[in-house]
Amino acid sequence: MSFVRQIVPRILFAVCAATVLCLLAVALLAVFVRAYAPDGYTIMFINQAIKCASCFIGAAVFLRGARIFFQGLASGALSVLFTMLVFGAIGGFHLSAVFLLELLLGMIFGAIGALCGKKLRKA
Repeated sequence: MSFVRQIVPRILFAVCAATVLCLLAVALLAVFVRAYAPDGYTIMFINQAIKCASCFIGAAVFLRGARIFFQGLASGALSVLFTMLVFGAIGGFHLSAVFLLELLLGMIFGAIGALCGKKLRKA
């Protein structure tokens, strides 16, 4: 039980950091979208890259301890869910098949970020 009490706050910190980082990066992206007006596909790919990077950074910075790979998976999945809920509250909620891809990518990048963060802390 103490293991869960140690892991859950770390995962929640990583999720919150990834969500805030994603929101700030998308807000910055909105400034560039207004200035340069790229097409819709470009915005979609940049938005996906921002979500992946925020999952990676949140997991790399805040996760540590045992079973780091599974912590990263959980952190990435929850980061994508929280980000989707926040963006849904701001601009309208819609669920599509692309969401499953976002969830999978978030889990992958969260796990990789957690492993990289552990490796960097060892060095």
